Amino acid sequence: MAHVLNEVRRGFYLDSVALMRMSRAIAGADGVEEAALMMGTPANHEIMADAGLLDETGKSAAGGDLILGIRATDQATAKAALAEAIALLDAPATRGKGAAYRPKSLRAALGMVPGANLALISVPGDFAAAEARKAIRRGLDAMIFSDNVSLAAEAALKAEARDLGRLVMGPDCGTAIIAGTPLAFANVVPRGPIGMIGASGTGLQEVTCIVAQLGGGVSHAIGVGGRDLKAEVGGISTLMAIDALAADDSTQRIVLIAKPPGDEVAKTVLDRLANAGKPAIVCFMGAAEMPMPANVTQCFSLKDAAYAALDVTAEPPAPPAMQDTDNTQLLGLFAGGTLCAEAQVILRDAGLAVRSNAPVTGIGARDGDGHLMLDLGDDDYTRGRPHPMIDPTVRDEAFAEALARTDLAAILCDVVIGYGAHDDPAGHLAGLVSEHRTGSGPTVIASVCGTDGDPQGRAGQIAKLHAAGILVAPSNADAARWALAAAGAG
Repeated sequence: MAHVLNEVRRGFYLDSVALMRMSRAIAGADGVEEAALMMGTPANHEIMADAGLLDETGKSAAGGDLILGIRATDQATAKAALAEAIALLDAPATRGKGAAYRPKSLRAALGMVPGANLALISVPGDFAAAEARKAIRRGLDAMIFSDNVSLAAEAALKAEARDLGRLVMGPDCGTAIIAGTPLAFANVVPRGPIGMIGASGTGLQEVTCIVAQLGGGVSHAIGVGGRDLKAEVGGISTLMAIDALAADDSTQRIVLIAKPPGDEVAKTVLDRLANAGKPAIVCFMGAAEMPMPANVTQCFSLKDAAYAALDVTAEPPAPPAMQDTDNTQLLGLFAGGTLCAEAQVILRDAGLAVRSNAPVTGIGARDGDGHLMLDLGDDDYTRGRPHPMIDPTVRDEAFAEALARTDLAAILCDVVIGYGAHDDPAGHLAGLVSEHRTGSGPTVIASVCGTDGDPQGRAGQIAKLHAAGILVAPSNADAARWALAAAGAG
């Protein structure tokens, strides 16, 4: 019988990404079934309870407290894992005896860096809006990495920020590059004349990386959060970002990437682009062709948006030779939500019926009602677990099951590298495929979102995938088109 053990650190906060990395390290120990270090917000209480990680001690935690949750095969293993978690938490304090002072509040940080102009907010969602409001009232722009901020709170915060002349990126903004500085999950790209605005993190990463691969550069890549273009918010941050790029002398073209907004918001955004005085490219993922102002080009894939930003064209690469098969089913296992959405759009545009949700266990159901494209970074699959960009083992069970199938034509997947991502996702995927694929198994088709300047190195990641017999397409869009060919639909 599994043993659950909790400890609560009162008034103790660490960034969620740091906590996820610690959780991954603890969960990998022998006999540990699951581990999570999470702030004690109501949402996290629910997540940990659903994951079987919460006991009576953990239930006592408040929003500003940290819960350490361990589920192990026996009590001794649970105690050892908890001791390791505590050691990881205490290690910075042990090493910090001669270290420089680190401020504990925004006020103290501004006292040390009075010239700062941006605050990156990464606290539990219950507190994120309040911290961002402190920042904008002190004259800072704010990037909110945190999620679980209500839509009403986001709209009110952004309206106040607009009145103060301050930009709010987010909530749930995972990617930005400001004046060459990557923030959160971002990549190493050169400076250049292309300014970008993205309501999605991996979409922004894909376009910035393709631009870099083509020899171009980025002035700024401004994330605005996935809900900014909803009617309740009205595109406040998107409109401010357009104005900022229009006024920026280093920006010559503007690229906007988002899911299709409502008609009124779309009209407002396109009108603002029309008056920006610069050529613009819009990729509303999955939108039909729309009337565009004279200076705005509509694109229908992230790759096309990157090429249009540099005013270049190229023939799509021909699919490589693939094993002969009568199978026609496709399965997508993605870490990036926008990359998954792009694959869905490409497959649907080719006339395929595509499903986009399923339980993690049992994804191999042969019900014949369409191809399945899964965003395994969605909250449904990461409750109580790290995001697959941070911990690729989140995809292991689904991959192992899919590789053993004999009815699939191809498995489509992404490898996302850069700051914040796992240090070797391609190596992990290559090992998994080598271990589980059989001779009659499906073709595995991947793309690598990243650059050679990233810590993991794109070329090295591609080489590891090739060595495992994985086909690597130049972009996510190309990978989806190769999958169509594998299924006999390309």
